Amino acid sequence: MRVLAALSGGVDSAVAAARAVDAGHDVVGVHMALSRSRAQHRNGSRGCCSIEDAGDARRAADVLGIPYYVWDLSEEFEETVIADFLSEYEAGRTPNPCVRCNEHIKFSALLDRGVALGFDAVATGHYARIVEVPDSAGGARRELHRAADPLKDQSYVLAVMGPERLARSLFPLGDAPSKDAVRAEAAARGLSVSAKPDSYDICFVADGDTQGFLRDRLGSRPGEVVDPDGRVLGEHDGAYAFTVGQRKGLGLTRPAVDGRPRYVLEVRPQTNQIVVGPSELLTVDELHADQTVWLADDVPAGEWIDAEVQVRAHGEPVTASVRRGGSASGEADVGAGGGAGGVTGGGLEARLSVGLRGIAPGQSLVVYAGSRVLGQATIVSARRGAAVGANR
Repeated sequence: MRVLAALSGGVDSAVAAARAVDAGHDVVGVHMALSRSRAQHRNGSRGCCSIEDAGDARRAADVLGIPYYVWDLSEEFEETVIADFLSEYEAGRTPNPCVRCNEHIKFSALLDRGVALGFDAVATGHYARIVEVPDSAGGARRELHRAADPLKDQSYVLAVMGPERLARSLFPLGDAPSKDAVRAEAAARGLSVSAKPDSYDICFVADGDTQGFLRDRLGSRPGEVVDPDGRVLGEHDGAYAFTVGQRKGLGLTRPAVDGRPRYVLEVRPQTNQIVVGPSELLTVDELHADQTVWLADDVPAGEWIDAEVQVRAHGEPVTASVRRGGSASGEADVGAGGGAGGVTGGGLEARLSVGLRGIAPGQSLVVYAGSRVLGQATIVSARRGAAVGANR
């Protein structure tokens, strides 16, 4: 196959490209330039896709003996990932920019361009597995599964890609036993990035100050901090800077009567208010989501199924009853999202076996059956039902 290898400049993507070469594919490396700002240049481990990373990617391609190009995707990145990040916070939701980057950049802009140029697939350094399973028609279906190394598993942020893009994706590191093993392999191959630190935090927030980034982009918008009964407890400089479950930096002018700490329970962009209260009010066990992307066309819509759900990239999965095809408000709408996989746009409901704390609108809800990813949706609301159990 002709394979386009996404080279971020890190050790994972370099080894993934090397494994694609070993598999006999015709591999071309491409680095995605996501920012034109030299502020993205950094030393160390913060961020990704910086100027420094482009040089590291080129050196990796030279060692592997594959052609190398830099594609300027900064405009697409600004218009999709960063714009979505700002609009979601402005609307009182908590987005995951890595999910949106995978959706709009790595498995949309990159893959679409690659297909237009005659490539058959894109290979990335993500830790996830693709498993081919025989189907009833005598063919095989592709399933997305967790990586062999649970500590590095990235299936959560890949669930949004959809079946068509899954069919054109390669994850050569899915069976890697550990990151240490990948580093050792990189060193054995003579790749200079073998000891390069992992990237972390939000790549377009160069200094790691997310609230400062939001203030610079969205400006000052003073408002009230209130309790669940509407009593004013303090003031804030912008509701967009808060997320459900937050404890610090609430701007309270007086302590709670019982002396207990208070947490953000809700962000109300319509009134520019932050609602705070005791920790027990953070626990929920019913989740409602929309913008469903379903990968498992063999799992029907409209029926409750036993599954596991995960609401954070590195969160612990929780057993739940899940129904695809309901509305985001929880009212039955079986006709929605009943197609054979892909972006359904319908709702998804999950009733958790135990309560979870600090679930915010905008988070990704990913549904699993064992190691297999069934689908993903964006949380619209969360509430307490009669079955709320121990906090988790």
